[in-house]
Order: sequence, then structure tokens, then C-alpha cells
Amino acid sequence: MTNDTREHGFTTAILHGDRESSIEHGAVHKPLHLSVAYGYRDAADLIAVFQGRASGYAYGRQGNPTTAALEAKVTAMEQGVATVCFSTGMAAIGAIMLSLLKGGDHVVSSAYVFGNTNSLLGTLADHGTPVTFVDATSAENVERALTPRTRLVFVETIANPRTQVADLVRIGALCRERGLVYVVDNTMTSPWLFRPATVDASLVVNALTKYIGGHGNALGGAVTDTGRYDWTRYPNIAENYKSQKPAMWGITQLRKKGLRDFGATLGAEPAHHIAVGAETLALRMDRQCANAQALAEFLVAHPKVRAVHYPGLAPHPQHGLAKALFRAPGALFSFELADGCDVLAVLNRLRTVVLSSNLGDNRTLAIPVAQTIYWEMGPARRAEMGIADSLVRVSVGIEDRDDLIADFAQALATA
Repeated sequence: MTNDTREHGFTTAILHGDRESSIEHGAVHKPLHLSVAYGYRDAADLIAVFQGRASGYAYGRQGNPTTAALEAKVTAMEQGVATVCFSTGMAAIGAIMLSLLKGGDHVVSSAYVFGNTNSLLGTLADHGTPVTFVDATSAENVERALTPRTRLVFVETIANPRTQVADLVRIGALCRERGLVYVVDNTMTSPWLFRPATVDASLVVNALTKYIGGHGNALGGAVTDTGRYDWTRYPNIAENYKSQKPAMWGITQLRKKGLRDFGATLGAEPAHHIAVGAETLALRMDRQCANAQALAEFLVAHPKVRAVHYPGLAPHPQHGLAKALFRAPGALFSFELADGCDVLAVLNRLRTVVLSSNLGDNRTLAIPVAQTIYWEMGPARRAEMGIADSLVRVSVGIEDRDDLIADFAQALATA
């Protein structure tokens, strides 16, 4: 069989992908490879691996067979040409910026990106690569921000935590027309709900820690090249990496300058956890999205809830767009309490739901946004992003639906 999801079902391809290549002792899963060093009997073979003329492993910082097996799974899920894995999702985003941009280049980013991504882009600007933040729910805003120095556009599929949906199709068309690298963070949707290659994304980011791994037991990130971008148009590719076919220029530079030089390597053990977790991605996401829809509908009708932000609800500004783009509107939403309700008191009454800063876990997690993950931004920036002091982010898990509704019902009862 093949691990290409274009020929087999999504889950079948993930389950059986490891057996596409030689696998030790007939193991069903790719075994853990913990060695840092790799030896060769012929020095010419070692040189060929170092120079990229032969496949193989030279040093653990640049990858290992266990991580390579995960990379193949992610590539198949995203229907791309190649993937590089990193120690975290933030390392993956940082590697893109570090390896593909130079001082004076310009980036256009969604204004609604996750707090840590916003912080990273601010640091990028401090180091001489200016970033313009725009409302990416409209491609016109992206177009107005472009300059002759713009090299890259960065968006998320669904924003965290206010769930704005980017104008993905029209931004993709704009980037294709202008020759810009189009980076789409697919973490909130995962490859099961959406494939950014369908909107001409150049590179796809997945925080593997979240829905792909799914169990809250391993950190990881990935960048997948979709094969949609013509790297011969990109001015920042080093001559060293042009010896390969052009489709591999970008991902090779990411692996060399972003992974090897930056050193944010994904170890074999977390790679193994993520690869096993990925086998049930579709099953988990279907359940999580159904739970999220039911819980959002319960909360939007509750008298002590002022607003619920979830693309699965008809009043959401991008409800129609989400229906057109995604298999389901995701498993994350946020809500605001009515005036006079104490957000911390409500959260402290939850019994099944876990108070945690993670998302994409099998367990339902909740967190007060303004006081934690968006606290560092300050009140002015939070106001610009629509982050109310009573905003609660909920990452919905696979629990029984009625148990989740009952937990929020009792927590809100005495609010």
C-alpha cells in the first residue's frame, strides 16, 4: 500500500504509513531511534549524506529515523512534498522567519494570531524585519499592506481565541499573483478538517502538540511544503541549496538554516508519541467538533453568557466561510460572561473541565484569556483584538456531551 492519502482514506494512510519503508523486525510502529551519531564504513557515503546527494542521517540535531517517519505522516496528511519537524509549533514558525527572511524584508500577518506568535513577530520587527498586522478576514486588507519588500504573508485558519476565520482563498490568490510565500497555520483545524494546499498555501504550520498528537503528552511542530510555490521566484534561497530540484529549495533551507542551525530538534520519543496519537486524529476531531457545537449552542442560549465566539454558530461573521472551507468549524471556542458574573468564580466551579493553557487535548480545557495567555499584550492591544476581561477559551475534548453541558450548567448556576 501507499501512505498517500490521495489513494487511500485519511486514517488508513496514517495507520499503515510506517510500513511503506523498511521497518526493523517487522514492527508495526517505527521504533524509537535514540542515537545522536550515525556511523558510515565508507567516508564517501558520509560526505554524500552531508552534501545532500544521498539520503541518510549525519547527526541527531538534523533528525532521526523516528522523526522522519512522523514527517512522512504529516506530509501525507497535508498532501505536500516534504515536511520538517521541530521541537514545538513556535519553533516551526520561528524557523520559517529565521531561515527565509532577511533584514529589511517585510511580513504581513493576521492581527488575530496567537499571543506567542504575535510576540515572536514583534521580536522579528525589532531585528529589522518589519511586520504589518491586518484584519485577515478580508484579502483587501492584506493587499493594502503589501510593499515592494513584502516577502511573506502569515495567517491562521481559525484565530485563537476569538475564532476569526481568515479569507484563505482570496489571500491565496493574491499571494500567487504577487509571488509571495503564503504561510498558513493549520493548528486550529488540523489536516482532517482542512488542507491549506487547496487555497494555494506555500507552507503549512501544524503545532503537533495540539490535535495531531492529541493526548497532551508531547511537544512538537511541523512545517510542510505544499509544492504550490515556485521557489525559483524567491530571492532569499542560498546558492548551496539550489543543487536540488527547485521544489525542494525552500524545505531544504528550512531544514538546514531553520532546524540544523537553530537547533530546535524534535526528539525521537515525542515524535513517537505524536505519530501514535495521529492515528486517531479523524476519530477524535469528529467527536470534539460535535461536542463543541453542542456546548456552544448551550452557552449561547444561557442568560449569564453575553457572547459565544464559534464559527459553527450562524451569527458568527465568518460562519458561511467556515462552512465552505472546513469539514467542521473546529473544537475551540470562546465565550464572554454577562456583566456582574465573576469569571474566576465560574471557572473554579468546573469539575470535569480542566483549567489549563493547552488546547487540542482529549480532555476539555478552559482558561481565562485576558489574565493569562493575552496578559502580556496589555489592555490596549487586547481591546484592539476584542479580548474582553471575561473571555474564557474552551478547547473541547472527547468527553460525553451531556457531562460537559452539565458541568458548565452547574458552574454558571450560581454565577
